[in-house]
This record gives sequence, C-alpha cells and structure tokens, in this order.
Amino acid sequence: RNVVLHCSNISNILCLLGSHSVLNDTHLLFSYDNRSSDRRPYDRHYGESYRRLDYSRDRDREHGTPRNYYSRDASPSYDYRGGHDREREDSYRRKGSRRKHKRRRRRTRSYSPSSSQRSDSGTRALCVRDDEEGHLICRSGDVLQERYEIVSTLGEGTFGRVMQCIDHRRGGAHIALKIIKNVEKYKEAARLEINVLERINEKDPENKNLCVQMFDWFDYHGHMCISFELLALSTFDFLKENNYLPYSISQVRHMAYQICLAVKFLHENKLTHTDLKPENILFVNSDFTITYNVEKKRDERTVKNTAVRVVDFGSATFDHEHHSTIVSTRHYRAPEVILELGWSQPCDVWSIGCILFEYYLGFTLFQTHDNREHLAMMERISGPVPSRMIRKTRKQKYFYRGRLDWDENSSAGRYVRENCKPLRVSNRQFWDFIFKFSDISSSQLWLMIFLDSHKQRKMYLMGGKKALT
Repeated sequence: RNVVLHCSNISNILCLLGSHSVLNDTHLLFSYDNRSSDRRPYDRHYGESYRRLDYSRDRDREHGTPRNYYSRDASPSYDYRGGHDREREDSYRRKGSRRKHKRRRRRTRSYSPSSSQRSDSGTRALCVRDDEEGHLICRSGDVLQERYEIVSTLGEGTFGRVMQCIDHRRGGAHIALKIIKNVEKYKEAARLEINVLERINEKDPENKNLCVQMFDWFDYHGHMCISFELLALSTFDFLKENNYLPYSISQVRHMAYQICLAVKFLHENKLTHTDLKPENILFVNSDFTITYNVEKKRDERTVKNTAVRVVDFGSATFDHEHHSTIVSTRHYRAPEVILELGWSQPCDVWSIGCILFEYYLGFTLFQTHDNREHLAMMERISGPVPSRMIRKTRKQKYFYRGRLDWDENSSAGRYVRENCKPLRVSNRQFWDFIFKFSDISSSQLWLMIFLDSHKQRKMYLMGGKKALT
C-alpha cells in the first residue's frame, strides 16, 4: 500500500475545494473566535517536543531557500551567519554518522537572454566586489543596472542573497531581487531556474496559477540576478513565530486549494517542483490579528489573508530531463524516492500531504534524518511497505525476508512508536478532511492513495478502477 497519490487526483481535490466558499473574498479574513470549534487540540503528547524546540531538517541538496524568501516582513532578529535555511533542532539526539547523498547531476537547457537584460560580465567595474564566499558586496542605497535600488536584505542561502529593492522602472515598486553568488555551479542552477520561470510566465502571463512571478533577470558582473514580486512570510515562518500554533481547518482548506492549483498547473506543463514544503509556500500578505490565550498565557496570531504563492523553482524538473536519484527535502520525500524506484509528478503530491498535516497539527509528520527510520515511520503511520516495492528496490539493505528490517524494541524503535501514530486512527478529523477533498467515495480515494505501482495507477486513470477494486 504505497502512500502515493497520483497527480491527477488534484483535479478532484480542486473540484470539491472550489465548491466551498473559501475562495470568496469575504472568507479570506478569519477571526480567532471561529477557529476553536474546528481544530484539533494543540497539546498532543507526541508533538509537544517539536513545538518547544526550533527543530531542524536536513536539506540533502546543494542550494537552499532563505528564511524570508521574497519577503516584505523580514525580521531584524534573523541570523544571517549560517547561510542555510532555518533549521529545527532535533527533539532527539543520536550517535552515528550521516551518509552524504550523491550530488545532483548538472542539467543543461536552452538559455536565451535578451541583450537588454545583460551586462558585460567579462569586464568588472572597479566598484563591484565579491566577498570570500562569492556574494556580491552591496549595501542599502546601491543601485544595480541603473534601476534596482537596494533597500534591505531579506534572506540568505547557500546560493546567494535576496534583497528588497525599489524598481525605478516599475514606478518605484518594491520587489525582491535574488542575487546569485559568482560561483559557476550556482550560476548554472540559476539559469535552470530562469528557464523554468520563463516557461511559467509564457504559459501563465496573468499569474492566475499562483506560482511566484518573475519580472526580470540579468547578469550583473558575474552574478545572475532575478527579480520577483515581493511576497510576505513563508507559511513555515508564520507557524514558527506563532509558537507552532496550527492553522485552522478553514485556513488549511484555502491554502490546500491554492497549492493544488499551482501544482496542477506545473504538472500540466510537464514540470515537477520536487521541493514543495512550508518554506516554499509564501503568503502574499502575512498581516495578522493577535488574541491573548488566557489558558496558555500567551499571544496567538491569526493571519488575516491566506492567499499564497509557490516559490523556489531551482530544483524543478521537466519530464524529458534527467531525474536525479534523490530529490525533495527529507521530511517531504516520497517513499519511491527513498527506495530509488524512480519518481515523477506524484512525488509532489506526497509532499503536499505532508505539508497539509504540518499546517493542521503544527509539527512535522516525518521528523527524522535517517532512511530506515523514515520508512519505519511511514509503516507506523500508513501501513507496511508494499511487497512489490520491496522486490523492485535496490535498497535491499533496509529489508529482511520481505519486511522492513527494524527493531521496534530499540531506542529508535521506541521513539517511532511513541511519536508516530496511525494517521487514520489518531487524527480522525484530519483524515475526514482529506476525504472531503475529493468528490469520489472514500474507498476509491483509499485505493488511489495506496496503489503500489505506476502500472496500477495508470490502469486506474485509464478506467480500470472496477477491475482493481
């Protein structure tokens, strides 16, 4: 029963979510009072440790997303020293070394910048300097391309920095400018992202499908620069700054609709995002109201408008391109990726499921950094790994006699047993919410979720669901 929901199900999800009134402008504002009746209790035994600590995730990739990617709400307390995404401290500590994943193979694409968008990177002006790591040295008030006036730093990643700028050719509008390090591998990754963003702009010029909009790009003395619409906090950052208080069911429903709409658009255009996660879902406006919780003796925030955009297409892959063995940030990685069975667009849908769980309960569904433990968590939550997948995978080291090689009596086994509960049993309301996404019966949805091979999924799409049932 492989927990892989085929991307075609997004159409069913959108149909039902669209039938709700969540898209009506009057429903974009949520008061705190109407949240309590439709949200599960926040204080759960096995989730509390995640909310107390700023827990970490491993990236398993070369480049990352800064904490306030394209954000207008940059926090002055943000620590720029690390050069990575925000990290959550583990609620558990283990001995042992981490395995380094294979570096993502470089892909090539056609790349045709217009002459008006380029500057001569071969001749560097005397005033243009880089630091030791390859970042462009710039400060507030500097102007790039006689157009972009730097206001402040929004965030920093291994790829470079994102700056808030005034675009003097757009009537003084504030935009986000992503400035890539003057390092060839990051410049090549930026070219790939530009190629994807240009395709998105071509297919969706009016930005109706909720993917972040690229305004312009140029080469500034060896630094690839991309300008975007200025967005607000990521859905993760808002969750974190709100003490991991979950979003209400109505807010989750609206965000789910938008994410599915964006991902459906990508899949229809033969693209897989491959790195969907709460950090890459940004609010258009993260203004909020504050309510004081007397029982917990703390202020609690409620975002006013749940309109979101999907960002970070640096790892997006076209169907015809080389598919790297490992994709996705660990906690949102599909089982077929872990088992190296090959992946396609359904891996995005798995990530969406993990994201919605995190929105709804306030903590990560799969809080781990180890493949074997990750598989054990999946089994604990969703049932045994399908025998078909076990037979096909090259990762036989994780299995013994057709079953996951896992000691439930070990310290790791106890951790999984205590912190992971069967989804259908422990989270009935969330499970019902998932079913309400679709206009098909629960049994048919269950069937599609747990089809354990691409052939079976294809048969279902071709009308073979009766035979499969």
